[in-house]
Amino acid sequence: VDRGISKGEFTVTKTKRWSFSAGEKYRNRVRVFEEPSGLILVEYWERGEGESRARRKRLSLGHRDRTRAMQQARLMAVRMLAKPEQEDGVTLGTLFDIYEVEVTPRKCARKQGHDRITAKLFLTLWGRDRRASTLNLSDWNQYIDLRRSGELAPKGKRPGPVGERQLEYDLAFLKAVLNWATMAGPKGECLLDRSPVRGYPLPRERNPARPILTDGQYRKMLAAAGEVNWRFGIAFVLANETGHRISAICHLRWSDIDFNDRRVRWRAENDKIGNEHVTPVSRATIDVLVRARSQSTAIGDSWVLPAMRRSGSPCSYKQLTNWFHEAADKAGVELPRRAGWHSLRRKFATELQDMALRDLSYLGGWKDPKTLLTLYQQPDEHAMREGLDRRRSFGRSALSVGADFTDSLAKRMG
Repeated sequence: VDRGISKGEFTVTKTKRWSFSAGEKYRNRVRVFEEPSGLILVEYWERGEGESRARRKRLSLGHRDRTRAMQQARLMAVRMLAKPEQEDGVTLGTLFDIYEVEVTPRKCARKQGHDRITAKLFLTLWGRDRRASTLNLSDWNQYIDLRRSGELAPKGKRPGPVGERQLEYDLAFLKAVLNWATMAGPKGECLLDRSPVRGYPLPRERNPARPILTDGQYRKMLAAAGEVNWRFGIAFVLANETGHRISAICHLRWSDIDFNDRRVRWRAENDKIGNEHVTPVSRATIDVLVRARSQSTAIGDSWVLPAMRRSGSPCSYKQLTNWFHEAADKAGVELPRRAGWHSLRRKFATELQDMALRDLSYLGGWKDPKTLLTLYQQPDEHAMREGLDRRRSFGRSALSVGADFTDSLAKRMG
C-alpha cells in the first residue's frame, strides 16, 4: 500500500512491506518481514545468561520464500515457549504445538488431520498444562476407556464407541510424539529424557476384518462403473490390475505412464511408506489408460484423475470412496463389513500368491514381504483343494489310500 506524505515541496512515498507475526507479545513473539532487497528477516527478543533485560535480535533468514518464513516463525515461537519449561518438564500443550509445526506438515493430508484431531482429544482429557513426563498407565487406560465408550469424541462429531483399531491408531500417535520428544528440542536439548509410555501395550483387535472383493463382485461393480463416473471406472480397474493403494492411484500423473514399455512410476511422495518404484502393468491397465487419455486434453504432469471442479488438483480419496459404495449399490453387490478400496489390494495379493514373493511384493508396492503374507494374502479354498488333490503319500495317491481304508472299514463293519 503506497501512501504519500507531504513535506514542504516534496512528497515522500512509503510502502508497507510484507510481515507476519507468531506467538504472544512480551512472551514469545516472533516477527518475519521483507527488507527492500526482498530478503526476509526475523526479529525476536531474547534474554541471555546473566542478563536482566531481553534484547531485540534481528537476523536474515537467507531466502525470499514467505510460506517458509511463516513456518519458521511459528516453529521459533513454540520452541521459545519450551525453554523456561526445561527444568520442570515440557507441558503437553507445548509438546503438541512443536510437533504440529515441525513434524505434522511432512505427513499426508489424512494423517495431518488425524494428528490435529487426536492431539485435541489428549489435551481435552489431560489439559495443556499437564507435564508430559507425568503420564502413567492410569492415564493410558483412562483414555482407552473413555474413547472406547464414546464419552470422549472429537468436537463436532456425534459421540459413539470406537473400535480397537482406532484406539491403536490414536495411541500409536501419542507414542510417536513422546518418542520424538526424546530426540528433539531447542539448541540440541531434548524435550524429554525418556518416553513415559514406553512399553505400554497398544490395543489390538483380536479378529480384524480384512474383507476381499470376489471376482464376481468386481465384474458386477465394473459393469455399473459407467453409471457412476469415468474417474471411478479408471481407478477401479487400476486398483484391481496394479494392487496399489487408492491414494497412490489418484495421484498418478500422465508423465508417470510409459505406454511403450507398459510401465508405471509410483512416486515416493504419494506412497504411504515412501517407496518409489517402477512396475510393469497388464494390457488391461494400458488399454483403460489409452481410452482415458484419448478423452482428455491434458498431458505431461497433469493428473490422470483430476478433481471434478478443480482440474489442478487430483480426485480426492473421499470422492472415490463414495463412488465405490455407489457402484456397489447400483450393481446390487452386498459388500462385507468394512469393505473398500483395500479389498481390491487383498484380491490382487491373493490371486497372485503363486508368484515369487519378492516379485509380488515389488509389483504391489509392499516393502516388507511379511506384511504381504500376514495382512493381505487370504486363504484360497480353490488353491487348497488343488493342493490336496496333488498330494502324494509314499508314492501312492491320497485317493487310493483313502479308498483302501474305506473298503477295509466297510468289511469290518459288515
